[in-house]
Amino acid sequence: MNAREIQDQIAREMFAQHGAHANADVSASPLRGATVCSIKSRRDYTLESTAEDGFHEAADMSLPPVTRFDAANLTRVLRQLEVIAKRQAARIAFKAKDRILFLDLAEIVAVQAEGNYVSLRHRPNAYLLRESLSSMAEKLKPYGFIRIHRSVVVNISAVEVIQPLPTGEYRLCVKGGKEYLVTRKHKHNLRDLAQLWVGSERLCG
Repeated sequence: MNAREIQDQIAREMFAQHGAHANADVSASPLRGATVCSIKSRRDYTLESTAEDGFHEAADMSLPPVTRFDAANLTRVLRQLEVIAKRQAARIAFKAKDRILFLDLAEIVAVQAEGNYVSLRHRPNAYLLRESLSSMAEKLKPYGFIRIHRSVVVNISAVEVIQPLPTGEYRLCVKGGKEYLVTRKHKHNLRDLAQLWVGSERLCG
């Protein structure tokens, strides 16, 4: 057996030993459920010249260790986070006839005064509450509602379009196509509709 054949034989044996150790490490620590394994390390052996006589030795090139993710546990955590997020969504509770209803505030498009009552414009229904609009406007302000008229409060997230009018007022359109008038007294509140305004510095002044 010549020198080159000896080199190749040594390299093959070292590579085989490393592969056996890697397989043993993976099988020694099984994970329950479906498992996604990301092999981030591998020990490769290459032949490098180390002497003038032409002999080579195996060079060890290592990367970070193996990282494993348990897919079942990851799915469970994501579902738990989803439940928590839903629980934290702001809701309103009110009495309707002989029962108490709970509605997500995000689903209320607007609140409109109707005599001694206010109407919650909730798609697809509307609910009457015995409450003043001024009181409702204050209660809903921390949750993204703005007053645009003496008789109307709208949900910022439901607003799709505003259009300036020659009178200095604005026409405001919400999801579903309903339009409301924004009076000059309340048009400054329109600035709260967006955090960034581009090319519209004179609007809502």
